[in-house]
Amino acid sequence: MIWNRNQFEEPALGLKCMYGSRHAIAFGLILCGTTQAFAAEGGTGWYLLGSKTGMAGYLPPPGLFVQSLNYYYSGSARGNFDFGGITLSGGIDADAFYTLPTALWVADQSILGGNFALSVTTPIGWKDVRAGAALTGPGGATLSTNIEDEDFNFGDPVLGATLGWHDGNFNWTVGTLVNVPIGFWEKGNASNIGFNHWGVDANAAFTWLDPKLGAELSAAAGLTFNFENPDTNTTTGTEFHAEFAATKIVSQQFSFGLAGYYYNQLTGDSGQGAILGDFKGHVVGLGPALNYTIMAGQIPISTNLKYFHEFDVQNRLSGDAGFFVVTMPLYVAGH
Repeated sequence: MIWNRNQFEEPALGLKCMYGSRHAIAFGLILCGTTQAFAAEGGTGWYLLGSKTGMAGYLPPPGLFVQSLNYYYSGSARGNFDFGGITLSGGIDADAFYTLPTALWVADQSILGGNFALSVTTPIGWKDVRAGAALTGPGGATLSTNIEDEDFNFGDPVLGATLGWHDGNFNWTVGTLVNVPIGFWEKGNASNIGFNHWGVDANAAFTWLDPKLGAELSAAAGLTFNFENPDTNTTTGTEFHAEFAATKIVSQQFSFGLAGYYYNQLTGDSGQGAILGDFKGHVVGLGPALNYTIMAGQIPISTNLKYFHEFDVQNRLSGDAGFFVVTMPLYVAGH
């Protein structure tokens, strides 16, 4: 997601992740019908990888902004595990589409020399998960099963607070996000949209923008801390994420560039539901980004299209993610 200071596009908000299941194809998941067998319980973190790329460190001017972030992910994983002559093999395929309406308010007053902003995101979407597993004993006897879960529902709201500063071509922010566990979640449902636990993300971002050169470089990084899911007595480990973008500005209406993200689960999941033990995920995503602004009278409507292909994947689904983001100001101070 990008921010163009001339067009009042909303900055990159750390929105919640939709689906990025771990590579754990544990047979216990299939037999028991529970996502507890995945690392990062349910196979996903709530921070949306790829959401803080272009203009990540630029906070917009005081005002009120709205955004529709549309996200699609498709991925799969296959695995084989050997337990002293007993072989577990299986696979999982998942598709998800989410719309994340977001409102951002930037205060007029200066705080610590910068601007203060609050945001709220209320995701709604669809997820389809298909999994199968086979357990083969030393004599060759095989037990197999398949499951499919599909749901369309509301997810957990995410609240955000940000401080942003500007100094010539340099812009930077620090902020926090809070996952509020009131979205749809059901024990044993592999396609849960909510997470049923609180989470806090601490993040910082930087943007260098030179309109004369027609160039922009941005980077962001954060740590996601997760609290216990009280219904499964499982706590997802601490997660690190980093994102970047390099953009060529062709005109006030059009720019293009390269964007990417890096994810690494620093600590393993813990609790009764973490049956695979210290099973941590890792992934890198890379792809193109296009930005175009449409004028509706005097109102700029900014659009952003991004695609990421994932590689260097460990203990996660490996797949592709796409973003289509539409942003517009409702009110800008002084305009």
